[in-house]
Amino acid sequence: MPYQVSIQPSGHQFSVNEDETILEAALREGFSLPYGCRNGACGSCKGKVLSGQLDYGKHSPTALKDEEKAQGRALFCRAKPLSDLTIEAKEIGAAKDIVTKVLPCRVEKLEKRADDVMVVKIKLPAAERLQFLAGQYIDFQLKDGKARSYSLANPPHDDALLELHIRHVPGGLFSDQVFSTLKARDILRLKGPLGSFFIREDSEKPMIFIAGGTGFAPIKGMLEHAFSEHTDRELILYWGVRSLKDLYMAELPQQWLAERPNFSFIPVLSNPEPVDQWQGRTGFVHDAVLDDFADLSGYQVYACGAPIMVDSAREAFTQTRDLPEEEFFADSFVYAADTDLLS
Repeated sequence: MPYQVSIQPSGHQFSVNEDETILEAALREGFSLPYGCRNGACGSCKGKVLSGQLDYGKHSPTALKDEEKAQGRALFCRAKPLSDLTIEAKEIGAAKDIVTKVLPCRVEKLEKRADDVMVVKIKLPAAERLQFLAGQYIDFQLKDGKARSYSLANPPHDDALLELHIRHVPGGLFSDQVFSTLKARDILRLKGPLGSFFIREDSEKPMIFIAGGTGFAPIKGMLEHAFSEHTDRELILYWGVRSLKDLYMAELPQQWLAERPNFSFIPVLSNPEPVDQWQGRTGFVHDAVLDDFADLSGYQVYACGAPIMVDSAREAFTQTRDLPEEEFFADSFVYAADTDLLS
């Protein structure tokens, strides 16, 4: 039998069918709750259960800790009701009217920007357009029924081609194909847009963007959107990579730096090579933010990259720098090998 879920503080209600997660039902009913990986691995969909019983489902123990369960927290992408529920979650108005589509697309261009990074540009059919918010992602639907997720690196106003930054994961079902056999004019199938990683434009707070590796992709789209809107909010980008060659589009933020007085760029290398002759910042990228800011209470933070980076940043910023938890927005790049364990 279906269970009823009430969202606080909005008071909105929706029904959840048998074997349906809270997030699946909410999205089906048109209520946009925050989410990222949809596999219980990133924690973006975490919210509070105020009343009722639920099955927490399979999830990563780092995404939802036992002490958080004791506090009434749950991952709505995995949790299923066992009774009527009242939950506390912040609904996202900006995404509510955007329709998720399944569309064919054609590979237009492949450009290798680093040994393990390919920029892939794809084109939709002439009669189709993908409406999305800067920072959201798409799924490529593969022939075996599996999907692979990639962030959109272009802003919505520049959508003649969709741009993706794909890192090669050795043995990866799709990334191996991208780096070996994929070619221009190949036909793929995508589903999107997906995710709740995008700029909250109802705020005037300065924004700190933290990118790890190809986590630069959605942040590139978000920044280019902000520039197009002529925002006067302060925009600060920290981009963390291993060595200099991994800053695969370093010329772009350098260009923004020259053109945008409200933009700052801080590259951070965790393991610079001798040939780099690096004189800049080193270490973990979130530590660079901690070094630069004693108080984040007046900021918004947007982080994208590996789960360990995102989780470390969230914990450090909220616990030691007074960043409000609701002002930390993230998209964790969880690889298929990890999420398959949670299926």
